[in-house]
Amino acid sequence: MTPISILDLAPIVEGGSAAQAFRNSLGLARHAERWGYHRYWLAEHHNMPAVASAATAVVIAHVAGGTSTIRVGAGGIMLPNHSPLVIAEQFGTLDALFPGRIDLGVGRAPGSDQVTALALRRNPTIDSFPQDVQELMALVREPAPGQRVRAVPGAGSHVPIWILGSSLFGAQLAAELGLPFAFASHFAPALMLQAIDIYRSQFSPHTGAGALERPHVMLGVNVVAADTDQEARRLFTSHQQVFLALRRGQLGPVPPPVDPDRFAATLGPLERDQLDSVLSNAIVGGPETVARGLSEFLTLTNADEIIIAGQIFDHAARLRSYKIVAETRQSSVGSLQSSVSVSRPSR
Repeated sequence: MTPISILDLAPIVEGGSAAQAFRNSLGLARHAERWGYHRYWLAEHHNMPAVASAATAVVIAHVAGGTSTIRVGAGGIMLPNHSPLVIAEQFGTLDALFPGRIDLGVGRAPGSDQVTALALRRNPTIDSFPQDVQELMALVREPAPGQRVRAVPGAGSHVPIWILGSSLFGAQLAAELGLPFAFASHFAPALMLQAIDIYRSQFSPHTGAGALERPHVMLGVNVVAADTDQEARRLFTSHQQVFLALRRGQLGPVPPPVDPDRFAATLGPLERDQLDSVLSNAIVGGPETVARGLSEFLTLTNADEIIIAGQIFDHAARLRSYKIVAETRQSSVGSLQSSVSVSRPSR
């Protein structure tokens, strides 16, 4: 069966707080574990009022400490913001605390605007991401004789490293390094199929931390499920409003949903096109619609895994959405077992 995972931004909703977001994330993770989700990843973003997971490693520890079996990780750490040694130590610590359950996805973007990137002491004129990834890989494998700088903890942990990407660059790098690849098709769908093709066709098997014998692709997809198509459309307007606020530079907490038809009537042609383009892979609807959408997405992409995102204002509705997805897995995902070739990463 094709594994399904969750990508969580620890959303801060209007009238809510970061503390509430962390409680909700842990609650969702505990349910996800019982419902059979494979991974629970959290993302690094900075200076974004709707996202509480800026200190990503800390939130991962919170979630992993409150669960037992589900893999927990970063989707991802924005490596240009950090020293590879510090990340190796942080995730080596997490692996020591929660052995065999930690994933480390790394991305090239700052996870913020340029002003915030500078406040993070990031030099936007220098792109050392490929070199930083290789340094990180070396730090979490067994130390070489005479190696003077070691990650303690971290050295020898072999924490699985994933390359995250929303462009063809990430696909090429993941293929070159023999690492699993997670593509951000939940917000950059235009290059999805081309990125998959480049990654699989150029893949070079490697040895080392997280390296694979064969390619492994995980794709992001926005899913908002409810008991009816109309209710799912209404819930989805929170996600749409968050996206438009980001494009307008009017950041704020996750807003409550609104009537979808009235919301659509407020959009200009450019905004409508932006939403249609960026959210073209979104699966929004009742159980049958979601089951059909997941089946079609997997048939189109032959993904080895999918990871689900979705900004839903009400936590109870959020839980219900992920439960519906879990309940449709057997019909929408399991039925593809005979026709979809599935590979697995080493961990």
